[in-house]
Amino acid sequence: DYDTSDRLYFEPLTAEDVLELISVEMSRGELAGVVVQFGGQTPLKLAQALEDEGIPILGTTPDAIDLAEDRERFQQLLKEIGLRQPVNAIARSPEEAFKACHEVGYPIVIRPSYVLGGRAMEIIRDDEQLQRYVTEAVKVSGSSPVLIDQYLSAAIEVDADALADESGVFVAGIMEHIEEAGVHSGDSACSLPPFSLKPETVKELERQTVELAKALKVRGLMNVQFAIENPYTDPKIYVLEVNPRASRTVPFVAKTLGQPLAGIAAKVMAGQPLSGFGLKPRDYRHVAVKEAVFPFARFANVDTVLGPEMRSTGEVMGLDWVRDGEDMIDAFSRAFAKSQLGGGTVLPTAGTVFVSVKDQDKPTIIEPVKTLLAQGFKVVSTGGTCDYLAEQGVTVERIKKVLEGRPNILDAMKNGEIQLLFNTTEGKQSLADSFSIRRTALMMKIPYYTTASGAVAAARAIASGRKEDLDVRSIQEYA
Repeated sequence: DYDTSDRLYFEPLTAEDVLELISVEMSRGELAGVVVQFGGQTPLKLAQALEDEGIPILGTTPDAIDLAEDRERFQQLLKEIGLRQPVNAIARSPEEAFKACHEVGYPIVIRPSYVLGGRAMEIIRDDEQLQRYVTEAVKVSGSSPVLIDQYLSAAIEVDADALADESGVFVAGIMEHIEEAGVHSGDSACSLPPFSLKPETVKELERQTVELAKALKVRGLMNVQFAIENPYTDPKIYVLEVNPRASRTVPFVAKTLGQPLAGIAAKVMAGQPLSGFGLKPRDYRHVAVKEAVFPFARFANVDTVLGPEMRSTGEVMGLDWVRDGEDMIDAFSRAFAKSQLGGGTVLPTAGTVFVSVKDQDKPTIIEPVKTLLAQGFKVVSTGGTCDYLAEQGVTVERIKKVLEGRPNILDAMKNGEIQLLFNTTEGKQSLADSFSIRRTALMMKIPYYTTASGAVAAARAIASGRKEDLDVRSIQEYA
């Protein structure tokens, strides 16, 4: 920061402090304007207060920011341009929350309207869970409403980053999340370009991103989060939210493309036309995978299951390229393996994998299990998962759950007999029962995956070769 800015202030991001700071700067010369797009959600919320005081906002106008942020205005905008949104509602009292949840239909995603990073966001599946949420987790009131959304089960989430002004829209990247919708976008690994979506689905996502940028009159950067139901059979695209600002994915997209997106956005906000930068979509023969880094090992008794509340504290990136005669999925597998190494996870090349997954993930888990068996791994499993795998013709050994006596899965992990763990679960009791397994994996540094899609990517990465076989290029060679 000291190398970039002429002056650097350490002050709270409140309207009062920022206005005081601006007044000091104005005493040194004429103020061209203020950029609010590069600091996440907090500066966006200051835009209106600054404009009310006569401070010019560079880039997207405060009214357009409010159009994207105000749920009712945004809903109307989506209807006007013909885009789909999950069924949703706002509740300003516990009674309204129950009524709204029954109208939307369980399962739902619920969150306070004023928080960052998915804080206090939960997936609610019945009235009992909702009762606990509105009495213990948050205080619902007219000044603090909760937002209720239909939860799209087994959907894929997608991020889109774009640059726009009145001269046009450049869709910089469409990123496919590896974890399913319901995991916070900051905690999910993602791939650029998408590794499994149909080309026509990607084209439609680009079209919708352009439509949204034009409708919101974006000047500068914009991020859109989509969810896709039935992505491989009959894709239905839903707009989850639009952020008229730089998202956390901008540095990742910029490095993948070899384009200084933030620098270009700043110039566009200052008045240079986007069309003058010659940005054009191009096919590239490499894949980048962004992986989140978590601080779980530093906190006792924290569960490692991913959900709608953001918990990661950093990100790493893996890059690889498509060789002659290969498909994109081969480069994706190696890029994913590199991203795991970057995040401190060393994937095993042999040994035993423990598999215990919830019912809806059982069909998905067959592929990674068979992939690992082909690599010479042994598979062990508990109860229902073991029975299911055996029925599917998979060679699997049964191991006891923690509550079934000894020797059990925890003993095997502590004895160094387990090298990889796939564990997906839902429901309060199931989460509590399997907590000790995930915690032991963390403390014993056993690689673990708590989503079925993460397990699929990990198995492909293991099959792509040993870490000694991974090739390295400078980032400039990818651009």
